[in-house]
Amino acid sequence: MHSVCVPAVGYRIGSDRRSLFYVPDVVDIVDRKEALAGLDLFVGDGATLTRPLVRRRSGALFGHTTVRAQLGWCAAAGVERAVFTHCGTDLVTMDGRRAAAQVRALGRERGVAAQIARDGMEIELG
Repeated sequence: MHSVCVPAVGYRIGSDRRSLFYVPDVVDIVDRKEALAGLDLFVGDGATLTRPLVRRRSGALFGHTTVRAQLGWCAAAGVERAVFTHCGTDLVTMDGRRAAAQVRALGRERGVAAQIARDGMEIELG
C-alpha cells in the first residue's frame, strides 16, 4: 500500500536458494508476514528515517512509512539485510556519511544490517 491514487507494487524476486523483496514506495505490505518470510534481502523505501509520512483519506492509509518501521518488519520476519532506495529529504539533505551511519544504527538496534542504496551498487545474495 502506498497511494490512494497511484498504486505501488512490491516485488518478491527469487530462486530456490535466494530471494529478495523490492518495495520502493510503501506505507504497509498486504500479507507482510508471508511476503517477507525467508528473505535474504529487503529493498525498501528511504523516504523518511523516523518521521512518519503516513496520512489517511477515507479510511485508507497512504504515504511512506519510516526506515525505522521497515527495519522492525525485517527484524520480526528474520530478514537480516536491508537496503533503502527512493531516499527523501531526511537522507538527501544531510551529509552522506552521517545518513549512512544513521541507517546502520537504526538497523543495529533491530539486528538488521542496513544501508542506503547508491548508483551502480551491486549486491550478491550468495
